[in-house]
Amino acid sequence: MMIWSQNYDPLGHPLLSALVAAIPVVVLLGLLAIWHVRAQVAAAAGLFCAAGIATFVFHMPVQLTGMAAVYGAGFGLFPIGWIILNAIFIYQISVETGQFAVLQKQVAGLSADRRIQALLIAFSFGAFIEGAAGFGAPVAITGALMIGLGFRPLEAAKLALIGNTAPVAYGALGTPLLTLAKVTGLDLGDLSAMVGRQLPLFSVLVPFWLVMAQCGWRGMLGVWPACLVAGLSFSVMQFLVSNYHGPWLVDIAGAIVSMLALVILMKVWQPKDGAAVEPTRTGPEVGVWWAWVPWVFLSVFVFLWGLPVVKSNLDGWAKWSSPVPVLHLAVQKMPPVAAEPEPEKAEFALNLLSATGTALLFAGMCAGTCLGLRPLALLRIYGQTLWRLRVSLLTIALMLALGFTTRYSGTDTTMGLAMAGTGFWFPFFSPIIGWLGVALTGSDTSSNVLFGNLQNVTAQQLGLSPVLMAAANSSGGVMGKMIDAQSIVVASVATSGRVDSPDAGTILRAVFWHSVGLAALMGVLIMIQAYLMPWIVPG
Repeated sequence: MMIWSQNYDPLGHPLLSALVAAIPVVVLLGLLAIWHVRAQVAAAAGLFCAAGIATFVFHMPVQLTGMAAVYGAGFGLFPIGWIILNAIFIYQISVETGQFAVLQKQVAGLSADRRIQALLIAFSFGAFIEGAAGFGAPVAITGALMIGLGFRPLEAAKLALIGNTAPVAYGALGTPLLTLAKVTGLDLGDLSAMVGRQLPLFSVLVPFWLVMAQCGWRGMLGVWPACLVAGLSFSVMQFLVSNYHGPWLVDIAGAIVSMLALVILMKVWQPKDGAAVEPTRTGPEVGVWWAWVPWVFLSVFVFLWGLPVVKSNLDGWAKWSSPVPVLHLAVQKMPPVAAEPEPEKAEFALNLLSATGTALLFAGMCAGTCLGLRPLALLRIYGQTLWRLRVSLLTIALMLALGFTTRYSGTDTTMGLAMAGTGFWFPFFSPIIGWLGVALTGSDTSSNVLFGNLQNVTAQQLGLSPVLMAAANSSGGVMGKMIDAQSIVVASVATSGRVDSPDAGTILRAVFWHSVGLAALMGVLIMIQAYLMPWIVPG
């Protein structure tokens, strides 16, 4: 069996090695944002660069490089593509049955102000979907909802991405932090509590930031009470649940309280400036509560599927896994990423019944049946959805192939190590490393796998709290969620189908500096906690 050890400094100079390792990312982002190249072409070009650098600079054997790309593409299609496909399927059912028009009218009835609608959907409802499903589903669903309400496609995409930040560390029933605890060996309760002492500040900030990105400073001032209520109610629950219960239900509890708080506020207060009031598209009058059937089924099924007891039982019925040929246990992570040489696992896993995407599929089938659709009609809608997403699924597969190539070749770790060598300034760069990890892999969970132990080891070497630095990786990572290639493609899909629909490059340019700004603010917070507030670290 071929065994290859990662080399994080093949050129003999950490900064030079990091600059070469960054070339695929620069190529991908440059083609998307500057040259307006189609996303699938940009992804293929980035993958080609990553494979070339892995092979000829980092000396990764060709067969390992190829299988890493194949593994990534498979992961891009399942579970990520599977989740996105079935999330959009539910949306299409809602549209096909006319219930989406009713939902639009109800949201507009709460407030005709676009700023309030953005807070309710992009921030509060998006947090609920993130807590239940994650993996791109919040951006897909909230983007589609806002398009249906009459938001411009680029505006809907931008707001969906900005809103999907603060909840991400606790997404999919706490999966990122569960993974971080496993990778680092640190206490799960301490990590959950520490992140719960970082992100609530941003949970208050993000609603204000979101509305400013939508309509400027003056527009935000017109709805500041709503921004405060939405953010503060969510952040309080985020702190309490993360510190006194654990990471599993943080987003779901916070989102429910935030939505209720906004609804109650709208009963007693409405914006007076009318700065963002526009006609909302409405459809035929039908049963009011039927409009929520698809989303109720979505919430119930995804929540049940995420419960450990349900998941374990479903896994026992239909779980299949197989080592990736050639790649499994053939790549060794090296210090300081690992305490000692450690082989990387690579397994194709097909958890067919317990997959979140399958929960969404069942939710869609049940919702469609309740709304009067026959099996042939459901099959037709599903086929239309699959055809609509065909190019996007290819793009996601290419993006994940790029991400897995950088992961297994060690080029992403080379970039992280360059930041880890910043000494006194490491607390500032610690969340930037997490941000980089999510931007590369599309997942806070994957970023924690990639850099969690690096944060742990570096913190011990510098005399800093490992809990603080590991938590910073996850908290900083959430700010990279809005610019990762997977999220950009999902946002493009969710807002496509109109003449003015934006391409992936346009969306990336619209959110890039928002992501950088929030990541930098997180770096400042971690610096303050590390040097001025060490008592804030739990345990």
